[in-house]
Amino acid sequence: MSAEDVAVSGPLPLGAFLKVCGAAGTGGEAKVLVQSGTVRVNGVVETRRGHAVGPGDEIVVDDRHFRIVAGACT
Repeated sequence: MSAEDVAVSGPLPLGAFLKVCGAAGTGGEAKVLVQSGTVRVNGVVETRRGHAVGPGDEIVVDDRHFRIVAGACT
């Protein structure tokens, strides 16, 4: 599975990242995704929306794979 690189300027909550990368359109959608157990951070299921993610982390949501890289938010 090929990862999409997503540039962020620093750590941010998982729920916010899901909105930045386009996996969720709203905070409510992000909450449902995370609480349903379909989000993996670095290979581990993460059920906390507030879990901090940042450069170097890899997030998988259903069949989409994202890699966080350092840089300005896209």
